[in-house]
This record gives sequence, structure tokens and C-alpha cells, in this order.
Amino acid sequence: MSHDDGPSMFQDQLAEKVRPFIDLVDDMRSIGIDKELPLPTIAVVGDQSSGKSSVLETLSGVALPRGTGIVTRCPLLLKLCKDRTVKWEAVISYGGKVFEFDEPSEVVRHVEQAQNTLAGKGVGICEDLITLKITSSTVCDLSLIDLPGITRVAVKGQPEDIGVQINNLISKFIKNKRTIILAVVPCNVDIATTEALKMAQQVDPEGTRTLAILTKPDLIDPGAEKNVLEIVHNRVIFLSMGYVIVKCRGQKQIDENMSIARAIEEELEFFRKHEHFRSLVREEKATTKCLAKKLSNALVKQIKTYLPQMSEKIKEQLGEVKHSLSKLEGGPPLEPEEKRKYLIQVITDFNEQITQLSKGDIIVEENLFELMRKEFTQWMKCLKHAKSHYHEVVQQVVDEYDQEHRGSELPGFSNYRVFQHVVQKLVAELKRPAMTTLQTIRDMVQKQFDHLSRESFKNYPYLHLVSKKNIETIQEKQSNIVKERIVEQFEMEMQVYTQDEIFNKQSQKEGTAEGSDHDTRSKYPGLLKAYYEIVVQRLADQVPMLIRYFILKQSAKIVCSEMLDLLHRDDTDNILQEDSEIGQYRAKLQAQADRLLLANDKISSL
Repeated sequence: MSHDDGPSMFQDQLAEKVRPFIDLVDDMRSIGIDKELPLPTIAVVGDQSSGKSSVLETLSGVALPRGTGIVTRCPLLLKLCKDRTVKWEAVISYGGKVFEFDEPSEVVRHVEQAQNTLAGKGVGICEDLITLKITSSTVCDLSLIDLPGITRVAVKGQPEDIGVQINNLISKFIKNKRTIILAVVPCNVDIATTEALKMAQQVDPEGTRTLAILTKPDLIDPGAEKNVLEIVHNRVIFLSMGYVIVKCRGQKQIDENMSIARAIEEELEFFRKHEHFRSLVREEKATTKCLAKKLSNALVKQIKTYLPQMSEKIKEQLGEVKHSLSKLEGGPPLEPEEKRKYLIQVITDFNEQITQLSKGDIIVEENLFELMRKEFTQWMKCLKHAKSHYHEVVQQVVDEYDQEHRGSELPGFSNYRVFQHVVQKLVAELKRPAMTTLQTIRDMVQKQFDHLSRESFKNYPYLHLVSKKNIETIQEKQSNIVKERIVEQFEMEMQVYTQDEIFNKQSQKEGTAEGSDHDTRSKYPGLLKAYYEIVVQRLADQVPMLIRYFILKQSAKIVCSEMLDLLHRDDTDNILQEDSEIGQYRAKLQAQADRLLLANDKISSL
């Protein structure tokens, strides 16, 4: 079918009234609000061969797939947009694919291709939506969804439950209380038995959102006209939105290439001259022009009813989008001088955070100082746990001294070196858990430093890479320093030394009297226990202090210094190069925010 100006007879009255509301709903659908809040729409339902396609092509001015059996195999969202500056253009989208074309005669091919892609070749159906947007100076502003024709019996190639599948698909759309049901029913059948109206009554028992279209009035048996009038006048099955009777092109007129504009003229002429139906024209219950007007009024009314809910949903989503945008920041300035100031601020912010973290003034994910405290407590438990073993070994050496450890000394004398070696050996065993504590704390600190780097420079891959590398290098270097200091500490412990005053005080605490000349060897366990307590006190604090100072405090200070060195470089553009995905995501969010603001403004104006 060639494109013509068929709908131009009634499109202007629709454009002025419907377009703002149609645009609003389409905008909301494009930003995904329909996933959470069903939007007002018109769903076209009818038995196979009810004349559904003829009604749609008269309203849209374009030919859709025709034939016997199941022709509409996927839901088709038909969006008609009047634009006086555009001759004719269309966009069809489905399954992530988008195709643009400017020939009306290509509509059938594109729709059939879309259905074959989604539902497979043959006669199967699919729930995936096909969207066909037509923009032209000769279409009316309207948006509706064409659904597969209702069938009862499966034909060759169809699953046995095809009827159930189609019914479920139709129900999915028409059960939404915001959907206007456009039930297409031929005049020459018993209206009470039509599946379209039965399904409509199931989800809309009061008929408040169902508009019935009676088609094929030229095929009514003589004498049955009065029955049709009874139906149109709402005396058989009551529908609040009522009935409209239309006469579209028949197959003979299509074969003769009658234009839609000519068909609309003939339709009006048919009803004006019809003995029984001429009054329906005056009552605005007949012709496609009247149908378009009723649809216009019904859709506008439905949208107005749900504007408050739509407005609230828009505000809610706008708040979420703005929050996401605020987390992304606005990106670096374009001016070189401003960009340099921005880099200084970005690095300064990071340095301030890492400094605060090293002082315990901020918490990143988990409280770092609390985590370190727990680990240092484990170190203290390790020291205390080693005491019992230490005491056992010392006591054993004392008990077995004459048999196992005595050298050239006379009986009753003891060799100090023997006990010194015991202390050295047992204290040296604590070096391994000290190193384990160091590694654990280093992992904690590095993890939190890395987190700060990731969060501070998430939009800037180069800064994140440099800071992460700096953190790792500095942590490794500082870790090696602490290892050396711990090794030094344990080497110093090999001296087995403390101030006499300190040792004597600790000995008294352990109940070992000083200065006794009797049973000297029996005092050794107590004296050595007193010395071990002194060692424990030294190591309990010294190891954590070394770790905290070099791994946390000094590391943070050096990281800050290394990051400030970036300010001496001239390649600010490279340093502040944004992640392409971040830029695209920001642009996507900004576009979504703009659409939401526009939709919000439209709601306010409506």
C-alpha cells in the first residue's frame, strides 16, 4: 500500500489534544518508568479476522501484515507522531536492534522480519515487544499496542496450547488497570460469544475502560441491523466507554489499491446513506473519525487520572539519578589553569583522607585502629602463651642440670651461659609470630589505603594506577624497614639485659628474694621468669609501635609526598584523563535526568 493522507481528516484535532500526553507517556517509557509503574496505554484485542488490522491501518495510514491465521505474532507498540516538517520516516526496534527507513511500503517487511527474529519463522508467538515509531506530517498522534488475534484451535506448526499462550499474553497487557482495552468485534457475529469481549469483561467487569469497535457493517444479514443498533446503544453488553461502528477497506478495495483517504470518504458516505445507521453519525457512534476522537478523549482522561502517581515516580527516579550524578562529580574543567587547580584539589583531598586515616580520624569500611588493636592483642596472647613453655623448659634445665648441662664447674655451682642460651633460644622463637603480625597489619593498612585510592580516583584511571603503585611500593619498603628493626630488636634481646633496678623489682613481684646465698639454683626459675616478664613487656609494645609508625604513619606521609610530586609534571591532561566508561555513564545519567526533568515539566504544565 502506498502512503497517503488518510488520517489527515481527523489528525489535527488529535494533535492538539493528545500529543503532549502521548509524548509524556513515551518519555516515561523510554526512561524505564513503565517497568515499575504501568503506564496508560491502548491495547487492541480481537479474534482472528475480526478486522483488527484494517482498523489499525486506517488510524495509522500504513499497512500492517495481513492474512489468515495468526498474523500479529508479537506485541506491536505503534507510536504515531505528527510532524509537519517530516514527510514520512519510521524507526523499528526490537531485541536490541534498531532500524530506520523512509518508505511506507517497507513497514510490512520490517514487522515480519522482527516477528521472525523474535518468535521464529512460522506461526509461533513471542511476548517480546516490537516498537514501531512513525513520524510524518500525515499521521495522527496516537500510541497503541496491537496484540495477537485470539484463536481457539491450533493449526499445523503451532503448539497445541497456542490458544492458552495467546490468552496469557493478552491478559498480561489488559489486566493493567491503566490500559484502555480496544475490543474489535465484527458486526456479523453474536457479540455475546466473542472472546475479545469475554476477556475484557474478566479484567474489566464494570466496563469502565473497555471501548468496543464493531467492524464489517456491510456484511450484516438483512434484518439484523436493529440488533446491531441495540449493541451500539449499549443495551446488550454495557460498556461505560461505549461502542463505535466503523467500515474499513475490504480485501476487494485493497486489491483495487483504494487509498485510505478514499476509504474514509466512502465510510462516511456509507453511514450517511444507510437506512438504519445514518443516525449513528450524528450521535458520534460511527466512522473511524469518531473512533479517533473517542480514543483521544479516553487516553487523555486515563493519563490525567494517573498523573499524580506518575509525577511521584518521576520525582523518585530523578532523586536517584541526581544522587548517582553527585557521586560521579562533574569531571575536570577544560581550561588548563582551572584543570591544574582541580588536580591540586583532587590530590589534596586524597592526601587529607589518608592522613586522617593514619590518625584514626576517619573510618574506611572498617575501623582500622580497632582491627590493629585486635591483631596486637593476638600478639600479646602469643607472648603470654609462650610463658608456660618457657617456664617448663627453664625448670627442666634446672632439674636436669647436673645430669645434662653441667660442664667443668664443681658440684653445686652453675654455669650462667647455660641459662643465658635457654633464654636466647626461647625468646628467638617469638620472632616468627612478630613477623606474622607485621604482615597481617601491612595487609590491613594497604587494603584501606587502596580503598581510599579507588574511591578518590575512581574517575581517573591514571591517578588510581599511580597511587596504587605508590602505595604498594611504599608499603613494601616500609615493611622491609620494620623487618630489619624487628630483627635488630631480637638480636638485642640476645644480650639478655635489663637494668638491675628493673630486674630486682620484677624479681620481688615473682616472689624471688634477692641477695640470698642459700639454694641459689632453686631461685633460677623465678629469676628467669622475672626476666621473661621484662622481655614480654618490651616486645609487647615495641613490635606494635614499630609496625604502627612505619607501616601506617610514615607510609601515609610518604604516599602524600609522592602524590604531590605529580603536581610538578606538565601532562595534567593525561593525569586527569577520565575512564571512558565513567564519561559515558555520566552522559547517560545526565540524559536520563534531562528526560525526567522534561517529563516533570510536562506533567506540571498539563
